[in-house]
Amino acid sequence: MKSPILGSSYVARSVNAADNRLVNLFPEIVPEGGKEAAFLQRAPGLKVLATVGTGPIRGLWSYGGLGYVVSGIQLYKLNTDWTSQLLGTVSGTGPVSMVDNGTQLFIACNGPSYIYNNNTLVLAPITDPDFPGAVSVGFLDGYFVFSQPNSQLLWTTEIYDGTNIDALNFASAEGNPDNIVSLIVDHREVWLFGTQSVEVWYDAGLAGFPLARIQGAFNEIGCAATYSVAKLDNGLFWLGQDARGQGIVYRSNGYNGVRVSTHAIEYAIAQYTDISDAFAYTYQQEGHSFYVLIFPTANATWVYDVATQAWHERAGFVDGQFTRHRSNCQMLFNSQIVVGDYQDGRVYEFDLDKYTDDGSTQKWLRSWRALPTGTNTLNRTAHHSLQLDAQTGAYLDPITENVFLVTEEYASLLTEAGDFLIDETATSYNPEPNVMLRWSDDGGHTWSNEHWKYMGAVGQYYYRTLWRRLGMTVKLRDRVYEVSGTDPIKIAIMGAELHLTPTNA
Repeated sequence: MKSPILGSSYVARSVNAADNRLVNLFPEIVPEGGKEAAFLQRAPGLKVLATVGTGPIRGLWSYGGLGYVVSGIQLYKLNTDWTSQLLGTVSGTGPVSMVDNGTQLFIACNGPSYIYNNNTLVLAPITDPDFPGAVSVGFLDGYFVFSQPNSQLLWTTEIYDGTNIDALNFASAEGNPDNIVSLIVDHREVWLFGTQSVEVWYDAGLAGFPLARIQGAFNEIGCAATYSVAKLDNGLFWLGQDARGQGIVYRSNGYNGVRVSTHAIEYAIAQYTDISDAFAYTYQQEGHSFYVLIFPTANATWVYDVATQAWHERAGFVDGQFTRHRSNCQMLFNSQIVVGDYQDGRVYEFDLDKYTDDGSTQKWLRSWRALPTGTNTLNRTAHHSLQLDAQTGAYLDPITENVFLVTEEYASLLTEAGDFLIDETATSYNPEPNVMLRWSDDGGHTWSNEHWKYMGAVGQYYYRTLWRRLGMTVKLRDRVYEVSGTDPIKIAIMGAELHLTPTNA
């Protein structure tokens, strides 16, 4: 029978109900002609492009054919050959909001803000005495539009001049008496996210302050985290809150918010002690549009894929434990998906053909119920074998140089043990990659030891990854399987075939 390994991440409040974890893997639907209706593929690895300053990388932006990087308290210009040039100093420690008007780059540092002019090549703080500070900034019809910290106030600069602010060029978002948490410009409209509401403004061409509220473009869903608001798939995504609660992820549908998080995601978020520091970035790769939501305090990263409407975890792997993913922000530059490191100054490319995080281990994991939904009769079952239907014979990543020179005698012993595929005409031997299997017979509360199997050496495309004699389900008469791996190889999982015998007990 087919065991339902495919799907998304869904670990319910009760693992007895659902314990489907998906880490550093994401599903892709095969619309027709495929072996199965979908498969799980490995998340992209990190290919280092440059080291820019000492980090962390707080913001990335590209315009005018160049990249701009806020690393620590310094702004750098990034060239297409990945060399960088220091431009000056900015303030703060957290994420920054960045946007350009074609000439000027506005950098909002949660209050103090800066303008870099790529004509004069000068970076300077905004010193206009009428400038109240900025949290989030956008660009609309020649104006920089920004929100004042700890207020309901929305401001515009003078047209095409972010250094010049008129004392009268502001208005108040008064649809609800909550402060503006975040601001973003989308489809030439300014969305103002409060703690309990959202309202939308447009350029009405008015004298002085040019913006006006769109009548009816208001809803009572607020924003729980300033930097969680991001554009994707012709809409907006954000981590929400309102007068009734918090911790739901929404996307825009017209001027309304539509829930895209699941109960399992919301349960995970509810366990975090602080979600106000969450932030997000988005990117598109090979038709998958990803909303990447990072919780620094919780040390966790969740990813929503618009293409499949499925969630998965992205994670680093340190001292045997999953951690938040190393990426901190994103830009498209040099025709590459570029992300910055949250700990140091490294700038990476998201590369689907790299299987490490700049040489560090990237562990993938999938756990799932052994039996399809609704088929468990609560009788004991004897599990004879489980075969992983996955691509095998993949090459190890040459960056890690996982090729070993061994003596002829040792090679013979390894061959007999089945540990290596030996090419007798070569002087080097390629180790076979491993996959680990565990299972739980109490709904996911406790787990067996790891059972290692090979996934085929280089060129063994026919290799069968198979576990036998897996015992009988006892206790809850239920089983959860988990497969994982750390070897730097391509992973594509099409399914799992389970042979079992039910009993009447």
